[in-house]
Amino acid sequence: MVAVAPEVLGAFVLTAGALVLSPGPDTALILRYTLASGRAVGLATVAGVQLGLLVHTALAVLGVSLLIASSPALFKAVAILGALYLAWLGIGGLRGRGGLDIGGGRSVGGFAAARDAMLTNVLNPKVIVLFVALFPNFVVAGRGDTTAQLLTLAAVLIDVNIVWQTALAVAAEQARAWLTTPRVALVVGRATGLVLLAFAVVMIVEHVA
Repeated sequence: MVAVAPEVLGAFVLTAGALVLSPGPDTALILRYTLASGRAVGLATVAGVQLGLLVHTALAVLGVSLLIASSPALFKAVAILGALYLAWLGIGGLRGRGGLDIGGGRSVGGFAAARDAMLTNVLNPKVIVLFVALFPNFVVAGRGDTTAQLLTLAAVLIDVNIVWQTALAVAAEQARAWLTTPRVALVVGRATGLVLLAFAVVMIVEHVA
């Protein structure tokens, strides 16, 4: 038996697509690292985001996500850690020449990009809310194993994520040819730094203040 009914799966794909297309810290990080270090590092960043979603999936199945979401103190702690991490990444983009010295300056490797993307995703309270508040709306109590349904929905979310974010990284790679001048690289580096700082502020305002 299929874990999730086709009509429920279709509705979830549309919902997941809308969520994935909305800009967030993951998008900013993918663009930043692709522009700074090329397609391979950009795709490593995409992979890091999916690792973060796998962590959230495991936490949801084990009930940890619900525990965090139901505890104001734990939820705020995650939000603060996530905001601090985003702020640290954003400040890195503002320091020196902005961290986007395309063509021979500061860049990151695939491992560092994947690590940053994974931590950014894991420490994003909105993703916790996504798994705790959204997924149950697509789980049918009388249809098979609940865990199997959750895993199916998570796999669909990751698939949609991979399609969109891979296309984003490839498109950003095509734009690197225009971003070879130091001045443009400086502007892009600082702009992405400011965007990450803005997400950090929004995270604090929405989930802590």
